[in-house]
This record gives sequence, C-alpha cells and structure tokens, in this order.
Amino acid sequence: MNSIFNFFSPKDKLFQPLFEQAGTNLVKIAAALVDTVNETDLEKRKAHIKEVEILEHAGDDITHAIFLGLEKTFITPFDREDIHALVSALDDIVDYIYAAGINIDLYNIKTIDKSMISLAQLLFDMCTDLDLAIKELRSFKNTHVIADVCLRINAGESQADLICNKAIATLFDNEFDAIELIKQKEVLQMLEMATDKCDDAANVLETILVKNA
Repeated sequence: MNSIFNFFSPKDKLFQPLFEQAGTNLVKIAAALVDTVNETDLEKRKAHIKEVEILEHAGDDITHAIFLGLEKTFITPFDREDIHALVSALDDIVDYIYAAGINIDLYNIKTIDKSMISLAQLLFDMCTDLDLAIKELRSFKNTHVIADVCLRINAGESQADLICNKAIATLFDNEFDAIELIKQKEVLQMLEMATDKCDDAANVLETILVKNA
C-alpha cells in the first residue's frame, strides 16, 4: 500500500530541498566551530565566531520555512511529526554549536583545551554524516547509508560523553581558578550537548527509515 501511495503522490518539491539546505548549513556551522577552536589569533577567532552567528541565523530561517511548509502543505513526504522532530533536532544542534562558539567569545577564553578541539572535530564528523543521511531521504534507494550513519553517530555520541567527562574531571583536578573552571566546563558541556542532539536527529532518521524504506 505504501508503494501504491508513493506512486500516486506528487513529488516533494518543498521539504527535501529545505532538508538539504539544513544539512549543508549544519556542516558549515560545524566547520566554522572547528576553525574557531583551532584559531590562536584572537581577532581571527572572532571572525570565525561571527561566521557561526551568521550560520545560526540562516539555520533559523530554514527551520521557519519548513515549519511554515508544514502548516500550508496537505501531503508531506513522510509523517508530519517526524518532519517536525527531525527539523527540531537539527535546529537544536545549530543552537548548541552557536552557544559554544559565542561563549568562547563572551567568556574571553584565550586558551582552547585539546578536549574542546576533539569535541568540535567529532561534532563536525557527526554533522557531515547527518548531511549525508539527509540527502538519502530524497529517494530511500540507499537505506544502508542512513542506517550506517545512525550507527556512527550513536558511537560518536558515546565517545563525546567520554571526552567531556574526562575533560571536566581534569579541570577539577588541575584548574584552581573557580571562574575559569566554570567557563571551560560550560563550553565543554555545550559541545557535548550538541553531540547529544546529533544522536536525537539520528534516532528520528531511524524512525523515518523504518516507516518509509
């Protein structure tokens, strides 16, 4: 019955292009964060953080366009609640990346811990995987790609937990400036939360896969 329904349903010309815009924007903002944490020149770092801010606003615009489409469109490529859940998870990832980047600037963190760099790189890899999976929603021809992405993201989220927990434990052992400890801890936790949201997005993708593949 699903195959018959899909045959007679009009091709989606609204949502998939917006999903792919969201995926591309996700990779860009994650890359800008990687540039931020690897930049030692404070002025250049501010420029990367500004790019993070611009991309966060772009992400909000894409999210708004998708939600508006849900209000106005009768037939959607898959369940409305799954579209809403996926887009919300992607928007959350962008928001936590933005929070991490902006807090590095606001808290005037001069020295970036190696754990932050590791988390940012891991986050970039996870966002790149999400972008790859989102593109496969167009046809569902390579469902194994989505399934493999979900497995890698789940493993990445566990790795991020480990990196973050070890980094915070090290902070409590070695950082005697309480204010600096709080600043570093909050940025680490923002990065880790972004990976949690990547896992949320992967879980939605798995749900979509089960229902539509």
